[in-house]
Amino acid sequence: MFAGLFSFRRRNPGQVWAWATYDFANSAFATTILAVIFNKYYAGVVAGGSVGVSIFGLQVPGASVFTLFVTTAMLIIAVTSPILGALADLGKTKKLMLGLHVFLGVISTATLYFVGEGNWILGGLLFVAGQIGFAGGNVFYNSLLYDVADVEDFGKVSGLGWAWGYIGGGLLLALNLLMLQFPQLLGLPTGFFTVQDCFLSVAIWWVVFSIPIFRFVSSGGTPAAKSKLSLRIAFKSLRTSLSHMRELPNFSRFFFAYLLYNDGIETVIIMASIFGDQELHMSSAELITFFLMIQAVAFGGSLIFGWLADRLGNKRTILISLSVWLLIVVWAWQLGAFGNARAEYWILGVFAAIVMGGSQAASRSLQAILIPPEYSSEFFSFFGISGRFASAIGPLIFGIAVFLTGSLRLGILSLIVFFIAGIFLLLRVDEKAGHQQALVFRAR
Repeated sequence: MFAGLFSFRRRNPGQVWAWATYDFANSAFATTILAVIFNKYYAGVVAGGSVGVSIFGLQVPGASVFTLFVTTAMLIIAVTSPILGALADLGKTKKLMLGLHVFLGVISTATLYFVGEGNWILGGLLFVAGQIGFAGGNVFYNSLLYDVADVEDFGKVSGLGWAWGYIGGGLLLALNLLMLQFPQLLGLPTGFFTVQDCFLSVAIWWVVFSIPIFRFVSSGGTPAAKSKLSLRIAFKSLRTSLSHMRELPNFSRFFFAYLLYNDGIETVIIMASIFGDQELHMSSAELITFFLMIQAVAFGGSLIFGWLADRLGNKRTILISLSVWLLIVVWAWQLGAFGNARAEYWILGVFAAIVMGGSQAASRSLQAILIPPEYSSEFFSFFGISGRFASAIGPLIFGIAVFLTGSLRLGILSLIVFFIAGIFLLLRVDEKAGHQQALVFRAR
């Protein structure tokens, strides 16, 4: 089985690895900024922790403030990515669009170095810009899957990207742990590095390991004439794609299912570090170690689930993973029910790691099967929209629940409805029929 994980039908497997290396690059933002260090630092230090900050006369906890900025970023991405996706398909400029988002993300992340206690507005705005660069760029990164892999390998290649991403994010987290806890191993005195230095390391890592995708991956086609590129044409193309969704009913069902279940997944990932900090009083070193464990386990989980998706089908693979996510949410609500909350938190981390990359990789692969390749950027922008709206709504509901109840546990429990509703809609997706609909659509 494992020998087959790294064999691809495409004659130039080097492009597959160059494409996957971008996951290695931008996963530094996903881990250090979004999931482990900055989110905890922002909620607990910059935005005042449980005391919070005053907004329009209301005292809002730091965790809720952070979710407001997450929601803002995702809504901006959801609105702009379809237009950018349409322009990318019209002008064959996927790599250019990706490059612009990388530039925005890297500069914004590096500037987080200057954010300290009380700078919650500046820190929030810079985070929004960085998140737009990260998540918006993934629209074009995902659409490049067509340019490096054959349809039979979509699950495997998509899984490789997630797995390679977990290695990249994990390696930088390990470096951040050395920077904060053991700088002497790097030949530097104790206390030499601060968390702001970790933010700067993300920017450097992101730009350096983005080089292979721009150097070795071709997006196909030639740029359209400048006269043909306009927002008017892009909007017209977007409206056409919306009408096409009615002709691709299985894609449409999957679209809304993903909108729901990814809502829960993204929110759990974003809030896990804050939960560990404020509920279990875990130190930064403990949380980094916890997420390093997740990165290591998730690497294997991504590869195995990618392999399973090509054999059991993407839909079945996603349903298996969502069942585990339901267990995670309910157990987190009752964490400590078996007597040791910290030990149970680590067990939940293992479960989450196994299915985290698997559910996302199988979703990306199923998306690729259900759409016509000629409209890859536009339809992958819908994939991006669903994820971005999900990432906007989930944290917002979580933040409201925490604000109203003062409980992070009830905030986690509020996510259960998204997993249940997502499973219900996904059960109505016919993977084989959906692929045939995409082929017929392509042949018209």
